[in-house]
Amino acid sequence: MSKKAISVSHLTKRFDAKLKEPGFWNSVRSIVRPKFKRIDAVKNLSFDVGEGEILAFIGPNGAGKSTTIKMLTGILYPTSGSAKVMGFTPWSQRKKMAYRVGCIFGQKPQLWYHLPAQDTFDLLAKIYDLDEGSYQKRVKELIEQFDIAEIVKIPVRKLSLGQRMRCEIVGSLIHKPDVLFLDEPTIGLDVVAKARIRSIIKKMNEKEGTTIILTSHDMGDIEKLCKRAIIINEGKMIYDGKLSALRRKYIKVKTINAKFSDRVLPIKIPGVTVLKQVDFGAKLEVDLKKAKVGDVLAALNKFPVEDITITDPEMEEIIAMIASAIGADSAGDGVRPGPTDDL
Repeated sequence: MSKKAISVSHLTKRFDAKLKEPGFWNSVRSIVRPKFKRIDAVKNLSFDVGEGEILAFIGPNGAGKSTTIKMLTGILYPTSGSAKVMGFTPWSQRKKMAYRVGCIFGQKPQLWYHLPAQDTFDLLAKIYDLDEGSYQKRVKELIEQFDIAEIVKIPVRKLSLGQRMRCEIVGSLIHKPDVLFLDEPTIGLDVVAKARIRSIIKKMNEKEGTTIILTSHDMGDIEKLCKRAIIINEGKMIYDGKLSALRRKYIKVKTINAKFSDRVLPIKIPGVTVLKQVDFGAKLEVDLKKAKVGDVLAALNKFPVEDITITDPEMEEIIAMIASAIGADSAGDGVRPGPTDDL
């Protein structure tokens, strides 16, 4: 691995959640004699990220992704463990580190809603103490690169979601950060807008060598941008390795949705389960151990196919499969497999 941009060692975050039964008297009791439940949001997490790497940091809702990101950006203090981001300890050197990192949260915009994006850019330049000449050169490059010249002076409330996200990314890059945290950057976007945002992120990484931590539930984001993924579940790391190895080991089936221009006879293809078939369409599950997708598509070409889509299992399903496999391995030999690139 190249020089480390982020180093995390045994990071743990524990919360005490207050419990309260429904009803008025239970509300009173919860004030007088409160009860708490201990929640381990992040458990003993350790990993490194090299400079210039794009890492997919993924898991189901409630897995601990956002809690980890908040610790790495200095918003939360850990219960135990340590972390370094560009040489800074996030929670004790947050102000200094802020000049070296950028954050984009898909559901928490930083742009002023009723003002043009340009006004927010100007404000951010002041916040980051940017020299006026350097700022003007930088913002001009970003506006051109992200193709927002025609919208940068329009109030943010009047922009489409895709336009807004491009402006959000520009705002996070104004100070030329070394590390960029992207939390669901394409959430809610249509296919065209997603593709554009992915292309922009990839080009930016290649041009400026920005280290990127990407969290997303969209496998398209992950596959188009990342070579390595860390998956966490219930606060614990269950996978750290190459996406290609993840696909080979854990993605055992694919789903094919086919639309036909005419009625077809019942479909029978070796290695394929017909989940649903109607007059002008069918939903098929391909067992990758028994059949190749290419062969199935070739077989479907014998029918009057009008449209075909191929999908992988949802991320939650993949994570469940990995967790199940790890549980089986642990039960078999008492040893939990650690992170590996060759899994």
